[in-house]
Amino acid sequence: MKKWLVLGMLLGIWSMVLGCTGLAVKPAAVCVANADAPECRTPVAETEAAPAVADLPPEISPDVVAELLAQGAVTVIDVREDSEYTAGHIAGATLIPLGTLPDQVSEIPTDVPVILVCRSGNRSGQAFQFLRQQGFDNVHNMVGGMNAWQQAGLEIEK
Repeated sequence: MKKWLVLGMLLGIWSMVLGCTGLAVKPAAVCVANADAPECRTPVAETEAAPAVADLPPEISPDVVAELLAQGAVTVIDVREDSEYTAGHIAGATLIPLGTLPDQVSEIPTDVPVILVCRSGNRSGQAFQFLRQQGFDNVHNMVGGMNAWQQAGLEIEK
C-alpha cells in the first residue's frame, strides 16, 4: 500500500515538473472523469490530419470531418430527429432519422464515404452498426456528435 502511495506522489511531482517545462501531461484521473477538461483537450497544433479517404477509421473526430467536408470528399447523414436537425446541423448534411433508417437504407450513398452524426455519437453509433450489418463498408461515426462539433467551434446551419 505504501509503495502505491509513494509512486502516486512521485508521479504527481513528475507531472508538475513536466507541466512547468511546457510539456503537456494529461492527468488520467481528470481525463477519465471529465474528457472536456482543458488539460485533456488536444492542442490545435496536435490535431490529427485528415486521413486519405480510402483509409478512414470507423470513428472520426469533428475536425477531420470538417476538413473532409471542405474537400468535398464525404457525405454527412444526420440521424437525429427533425426538430434537432432544424435547431442546427452541419451544412449540407442529409437528415435520415435513426427510426426511419431501415426504410431509407437505399438513400445511403455507396460511392462516397458516409459520416454518420447525431447529438452525442450514440444514435450515429447505432446507425453505424446497423449499416455495417447491411453490408456498408463506407460508413463512419463522428465521435461526440454535434456536441463535439460545436465544442470544436465548428459552424452549424439552421
